Amino acid sequence: MRIKTLGMFLMLPALLLLAAGPALAQYNNYQAGPGVGIILLIIALCIFGIVTMWKLFEKAGEPGWASIVPIYNTIIILKIAGKPGWWIFLLIIPIVNIIIYIMVMISLAENFGKGGGFAVGLILFSIIFFAILAFGDAEYRQTIA
Repeated sequence: MRIKTLGMFLMLPALLLLAAGPALAQYNNYQAGPGVGIILLIIALCIFGIVTMWKLFEKAGEPGWASIVPIYNTIIILKIAGKPGWWIFLLIIPIVNIIIYIMVMISLAENFGKGGGFAVGLILFSIIFFAILAFGDAEYRQTIA
């Protein structure tokens, strides 16, 4: 008698899941959101981006912590690129911001001793080319805006 009761007790969760199957079917994998792997990949890319920008800022003689402060990090990037800080307001204007971004990336590449091809890489594949600047042998040469 005891074994039969224990068996029924252990089967109860399975029976409940079978009974609730149609109700749970609406929560399929497509509606569940991103999987754990995607979330871990996003977290890893964020950490990689923070470390890369931190190292880049330090290489340019700026404090690394400035890379994680919103808006201020953009002002520092402008400073590293040799552009005036008020250009941050130009980055708010649609279409103009694209042109300013391209100009800043070209100046950033030049200030690290890289050419136009590298600037194109900074524009199109930022995370990769910022990492090359940060961890590579490029040296920062300051220019005045």
